[in-house]
Amino acid sequence: MAREAIYQQSKPDMGSEMDQGPGEPPENNVSGLPGGDAPRPRPDADGKLRPRRMDEMVGQRDVIERLKIAIDAATARGEPLGHILFDGPPGLGKTTFATVIPAEMNTSVQMANGAGLRAPKDLLPYLTNVSEGSVLFIDEIHRVPKAVEEYLYTAMEDYRIDVVLGDGVNARTLNLELRPFTLIGATTRAGMLSAPLRDRFQIREHLGWYTRDELSEIVRRNAVKLSIQVDDGTADLIADRSRSTPRLANNRLLWVRDYTQSKADGNFDRDITRSALDMIGIDELGLDKQDRNYLDTLMRVFLGGPAGLDAIAHTMNVSGDTLEDEVEPFLLRSELLVRTRRGRLATPKAYEHMKRPMPE
Repeated sequence: MAREAIYQQSKPDMGSEMDQGPGEPPENNVSGLPGGDAPRPRPDADGKLRPRRMDEMVGQRDVIERLKIAIDAATARGEPLGHILFDGPPGLGKTTFATVIPAEMNTSVQMANGAGLRAPKDLLPYLTNVSEGSVLFIDEIHRVPKAVEEYLYTAMEDYRIDVVLGDGVNARTLNLELRPFTLIGATTRAGMLSAPLRDRFQIREHLGWYTRDELSEIVRRNAVKLSIQVDDGTADLIADRSRSTPRLANNRLLWVRDYTQSKADGNFDRDITRSALDMIGIDELGLDKQDRNYLDTLMRVFLGGPAGLDAIAHTMNVSGDTLEDEVEPFLLRSELLVRTRRGRLATPKAYEHMKRPMPE
């Protein structure tokens, strides 16, 4: 049975003491598991850089303001927060929101992944372990099977689940009452959610891309957490090559840190940062080697297009799904590529970036 780590959000100065619900004193068993031994997430760079409070977050200000209003109102009423659905591209902070919201509510959170909930029996432990006002976070919720999704309906609306015991004429239904909780779902493909599940989320937020200034501020803040000194020019350079995505900005920062410690005695400046990013093939627009190889193939072999996806994929010896899911979205967003019924076309901006002459 697939189970994810269950851990407790707390204020930094609270140590291991956790609140079981709004206004309730902390208990020894913080996880709801027998014995109270809750598995804790392993420390890693992503966890170290992740904000712990909403006031520490950069960007998505409109989303934060709306969530603060909902949290304040729910806290004043002494009720659980309404169910929340976050959707948007990867790396924009859906999981971060799912971890800071319980911290703002002084409650616990259980974390699961939709791909691991293959049957209702996989979901039951999470639902039976929820405490008053706690949060259940399901990442990639669009991957939850239909049978498990239907199990969530009554849990979300009536805080109860129906368990069928036995088979045939001897079968009976056991109604289990659940403590009121908040379900937070995150998805990169909101269109794959069924309408009945989507409509049961009282709050739905779409996360958008980050600006250059916001990414620069994220880089500067995370540099402080990593105990490294980054000037504004270096932060702006990393931000420019991060595709408007905080996760990529953090990855670039961690790589530059490794590069400077190995090649420059830990000294950061704009030139060293540029050399570090050039070494892994990240150019001024944030394109990597595969992105440029795609554009080069389209321009050199197919004269800029139109060309079909399968033809490009076979020429590059790469899966078509890889190109469609990983390469093309950023090229389309950067206005370097156009999709038409006849195939893919390189734009004048792409020729300019690749330093190639436009075909006559």
